[in-house]
Amino acid sequence: MMTGFERYTKKTRRAIFLEEMEQVVPWAKLWALIEPHYPKPGNGRRPKELEQMLRIYFLQQWFNLADPAVEEALYDSATLRQFAGIDLGQSRFRTRPRCASSGTCWRSTIWEKRFWGR
Repeated sequence: MMTGFERYTKKTRRAIFLEEMEQVVPWAKLWALIEPHYPKPGNGRRPKELEQMLRIYFLQQWFNLADPAVEEALYDSATLRQFAGIDLGQSRFRTRPRCASSGTCWRSTIWEKRFWGR
């Protein structure tokens, strides 16, 4: 939402950090590595785009955010939404599926067990 004061803003440390990470993280190589194992549409709810989920996962690690906290941070911060490729005008987003146990079910089953060896 534009308020008219955007021309007076300065670049925050968070924005500078995310710009640097955009340049140094090999996103295409990570996507290619994970894509064969990522859930495909057709079996239940359609999964979020791989690029978006990977970026959200990295935001969680860099800023030490749990699933509910990263969801709230994405609503609050235009910088984080821009980095993750989220447009609130298009649709409502959720960073985690509904889970009976905890909010971290997508992270523990996909990212940490398969790719990070946890």
